[in-house]
Amino acid sequence: MEAPRRQGLKCISVRSTKNSSLLIYLFGALGGLNWGYDTGVISAALVYLRRDFALDSWSEGGIVTALAVGAVLGAGVGGRLSDRYGRRVVLMITAVLFTIAPVGMALAPTTEVLFSFRLVVGLGTGLAAVVLPVYLSEMSPARIRGRVTAFYVLAIVIGQFLGFLIGVAFAPVESWRWMLGLSVIPSLLFALGLLAVRETPRWLVRQGREEEAHQLLLRDRTPEEASYELAEIHAVRMQEENDGVGGLRALRQPWVLSILLVGFGLGVYQQIMGINAVLYYAPTTLQNVGFSDEGAIGSNLIIGALNILAVWVAITYTDRWGRRPMLLVGAAGTAVSLAVLAAVNLTMPAPDGFGPLGIITLVCLGVFIFLFQVSWGALVWVVLGEIFPLGVRAAAMGVVTTAHWVANGLVSLLFPTVLAAFGVGWVFAGFALICATAFLFTLWKVPETKERSLEQIERTFRATAVKAA
Repeated sequence: MEAPRRQGLKCISVRSTKNSSLLIYLFGALGGLNWGYDTGVISAALVYLRRDFALDSWSEGGIVTALAVGAVLGAGVGGRLSDRYGRRVVLMITAVLFTIAPVGMALAPTTEVLFSFRLVVGLGTGLAAVVLPVYLSEMSPARIRGRVTAFYVLAIVIGQFLGFLIGVAFAPVESWRWMLGLSVIPSLLFALGLLAVRETPRWLVRQGREEEAHQLLLRDRTPEEASYELAEIHAVRMQEENDGVGGLRALRQPWVLSILLVGFGLGVYQQIMGINAVLYYAPTTLQNVGFSDEGAIGSNLIIGALNILAVWVAITYTDRWGRRPMLLVGAAGTAVSLAVLAAVNLTMPAPDGFGPLGIITLVCLGVFIFLFQVSWGALVWVVLGEIFPLGVRAAAMGVVTTAHWVANGLVSLLFPTVLAAFGVGWVFAGFALICATAFLFTLWKVPETKERSLEQIERTFRATAVKAA
């Protein structure tokens, strides 16, 4: 009877290990909840901030953009901090920033103070955007890496939906302070969740702590898989040391630069395809076609539900269909939906609320949201977490994420003024054109990465660079 007993204990051990790994993935992704909540709730809060602080279009854009400014700063230092002190330490710093900021925003007596604390939450967002995709991609096995990394995006859109829901709940009392301050709850959940988070095996190998790395790999891999992956990480690490791949200077090596340009294109396109204009200013856009304040804010719930549905579809199918095909379909579909939105608004200019113009505008925004989130919203972070070499992964992620947030900030800052100057139709015609060029960029430049280890992806880029030379 002894052998069956040992076998039963082994099954329990494996099951508990897998459950432990699942908790690490979930709590690691939870940092996206704060980012999502703050981007989601601001659209409703702006309706009342505009009145209480007598905001003009530039002040309004400045408050929204404060998060992006902080994120640029956070992304700029996140990669270096992550490489030096580890992914987990940076996540802890992020949790502290996320916890401080909501209290300051809720109590802000002036626009300057509100801007300052939006900047603080932006710092945390920038750090999270650099470290979380890297953390999740380095922790997870290749066979489920797409789904695990997409959990981060799912947390973002759930946070956005919660922000929309709180906006609707507090609209009757017109309290933007409660709307902004309640983000302290997901912040505390993230901080508590970090108690379950461990350092990544790849960072541990870089520090010479291979036995710890091996034990972590055994959590959700067979002993054979763990030993093979550890050997692969070690071999690539040695090759990078021999080639001098490490630090910011390594980003100038031709084969690394070609990967950086792919990441740069993905990060920037994700922001300039129109998603932030829709998320931050959906109520404003709908007000422009005749919706009431309550109707415009309430429409956010539809957008939030579509966000969650789309990312769930992405999580379910990215490791089956692949990243590249889904990015191509998403770029084409968003271009068409925004083109229809632009055409309708240019040919039916009279605002009519829940009439034909208002309904078609809402439907087109919904289709755009779904197609964007199922592809570019969810999968860009997956691909960015996969394509960079180990020696420069966090540094490259920092550079790309900085560019990502600069683009985010420009869209957030300029959109109210551009919308006022040109109207919904011409603005979204421009976004449709950008989506079409994103399709061409993906077709020509973006590789497929599904079901390949991070080290195999790196070797492919090296081999491609050698052939090109």
